[in-house]
Amino acid sequence: MKSRRVRTMEEFASQSGISRPTLSKYFQDPGSVRATTRARIEAALEELDYRPNVYAMNQNRRLTKNIGVMVPLLSDPFFSKIARSVERLCVAAGFRPILLSSNGESVQEQDNLQTLLSLKPAGALLAPLGRGSDVASVKAFAAEVPTVLFDSNLEGIGAAFIGSDNVSFVEETVEHLCMTGPPPCFFEMTDAPNPNAGKRRRAYAAAMEWRGLEPSYIRVEGTGWDFERIGYDGAMAAIRDNALPTRSVLCSNDRLAIGFLAAAYASGLRVGPGRGCALRVASMDDHPVAQFTCPALTTAAHNYEAVASQSVETLMSLIESDGAHRTRTETLIPASLVVRDSA
Repeated sequence: MKSRRVRTMEEFASQSGISRPTLSKYFQDPGSVRATTRARIEAALEELDYRPNVYAMNQNRRLTKNIGVMVPLLSDPFFSKIARSVERLCVAAGFRPILLSSNGESVQEQDNLQTLLSLKPAGALLAPLGRGSDVASVKAFAAEVPTVLFDSNLEGIGAAFIGSDNVSFVEETVEHLCMTGPPPCFFEMTDAPNPNAGKRRRAYAAAMEWRGLEPSYIRVEGTGWDFERIGYDGAMAAIRDNALPTRSVLCSNDRLAIGFLAAAYASGLRVGPGRGCALRVASMDDHPVAQFTCPALTTAAHNYEAVASQSVETLMSLIESDGAHRTRTETLIPASLVVRDSA
């Protein structure tokens, strides 16, 4: 007995348990997937009585197989890790990812968008600069190309946003630090380029106030993406001026925390929870090098694979629907705490 008929690729993927990139690849060329996978898809087609929209698929085949992928700074291992996952998933779906870095500069980001437009991509996955973006340029691009934003959300732009839940990042780390020692102060840049920084600041204030605690801040001067240097200089000044209000420090992101740890070492301050330690330091992101700092950094971790896979699957759905109008969606993926020696 057949199940109720499914009418969209999204429903078919959900009920069959087969990923959208794999289905997309099959429908473009059944011979491009393994025989066992092909048999599984064809059995699901029969069971679920799904008939793909051949007209829409033919329309999509007239597009190039290019997928634009843009990140703020490819030299940052955080973005390179996500980009590698996105690239692999796009290739698995039968597309050619075109990877561009904005190098932290608005003009470069605008040039990248124009470059991608000239390549007539089937779709795009964009991590905008955020505060440094020319919003009108990103909006104009998304009006021309099926677009999914990830990491940095520009409200109302693109068909969807996939990112991490900044509130959960802060809740995980504040809870851990409060349960295991003095409540933390918040170490941040005064002019951070990524809008996630402001969300984390507000979440920290709310988390502290909910616990009946007074928020306290160390705001360090700095602009741009040289976070480690900004964190180092700011921490050196705070340590020199005896301006740390508590021995527990929560950094706004791991790259600032890496600079903070270097400053503590240079100042002769031992970091960790044990006897003889002057400071505890925690942060957010689980940057790829966080496990290799000294001491290893306690942090709230991104689910890199979930952000990448949901971004690609959402874009595949958009491409398969021929870019048809849809209500913009936002997906926030919670963090998970990784406890290491720094706290």
